Amino acid sequence: MSEYRIETKCVQGGYTPGNGEPRQIPIYQSTTFKYDTSEHMGQLFDLEASGYFYSRLQNPTCDLVAAKIAALEGGTAAMLTSSGQAANFYAVFNVANCGDHVVASSTIYGGTFNLFSVTMKKMGIDFTFVAPDCTEEELAAAFKPNTKAVFGETIANPALSVLDIERFAKVAHAHGVPLIIDNTFATPINCRPIEWGADIVTHSTTKYMDGHGAAVGGCIVDSGNFDWLAHADKFPGLCTPDDSYHGITYAEKFGQGGAFITKATAQLMRDFGSTQSPQSAFLLNLGLESLHVRIPRHCENGLAVAKYLKNHDLISYVIYPGLEGDKYYETAKKYLPNGSCGVVSFGVKGGRKAAEAFMGHLKTAAIETHVADARTCCLHPASSTHRQMTDAELAAAGVPADMVRLSCGLENAQDLIDDIAQALEAIR
Repeated sequence: MSEYRIETKCVQGGYTPGNGEPRQIPIYQSTTFKYDTSEHMGQLFDLEASGYFYSRLQNPTCDLVAAKIAALEGGTAAMLTSSGQAANFYAVFNVANCGDHVVASSTIYGGTFNLFSVTMKKMGIDFTFVAPDCTEEELAAAFKPNTKAVFGETIANPALSVLDIERFAKVAHAHGVPLIIDNTFATPINCRPIEWGADIVTHSTTKYMDGHGAAVGGCIVDSGNFDWLAHADKFPGLCTPDDSYHGITYAEKFGQGGAFITKATAQLMRDFGSTQSPQSAFLLNLGLESLHVRIPRHCENGLAVAKYLKNHDLISYVIYPGLEGDKYYETAKKYLPNGSCGVVSFGVKGGRKAAEAFMGHLKTAAIETHVADARTCCLHPASSTHRQMTDAELAAAGVPADMVRLSCGLENAQDLIDDIAQALEAIR
């Protein structure tokens, strides 16, 4: 499928049926798989043969959908996870262990920030958070001898800052570590971070990729570009023998294009089991088939709403990278020339109480702990997804207490604007 354009990959990538086989990806709803001999089964357990033996590690439906996402992102291998949170955890934990250090953008999603700053900190992994628009010198100053990765989001949720991927990749590679990018909001339709130097790409497939609020999931894609063996001292998990698989060295046996995902599957999925179900993967694939059609409409609606809000007297600020005059407008033109996303963040004059009152009057947009859906929804991040943060952390994350995150769906743009207008008038 590498010769096809991205629209065709959305529809047909990952799976090519043979003569008389199902046209749609089959749902392999089975926990286990039958083999004729114990010897064959043993080869699978030793990673000496390819195949399936238990769906906690791998499942054919999940692998076919992962292959489609890898094709969309331009990667060499991918794996599905039970959620975007699991994808980010696996992507980092696959290279950083107790006693290691990671540099991350400060504006990342609140749940990811909590995963890094609280839960993984308890596991002995230290994180330093830097501003997304920091200079090369400021970014380099955050590194330590034990730094193992750099992490950021293409478009931050909900701060909507746009990461200068090339800058972050340049500094990461100068220090011999990979750049991990969460590409959930942009999707590969609007940005393919690997083309800008990212090494590992993650997604919460729950969002635009699924697009219908039907299935929670995540994905990790390996670019196949990072040379683990060239930095073997930093990544012993990939470059030294794994005793739990009879001394296999992943980087040697599976090469640059397969080592990262094989280790994440064989070790982390084996031990943590955050696998995506075949049924969820099937639903995800249905969403992927229309991703290239839906994303432009989300962006069109997001820009229309942002323009309306910018000129409203009850709105204190509007954040939308596709809006001329936005802080990240020029960066978005570089990395997101075809549009950013359907999410608009803004402040309502009157602060937190006014923001909450406004949301209560919306009729088309529902208050949900969700984003990037076919249906318009909204959220007050400071009291929900980011409520665990201190005021200082909220400020660093670009999430003021009065911020409303509005995710524009696929409805008529004027209907969305009319709904916002009446809700604002109701609190005047």
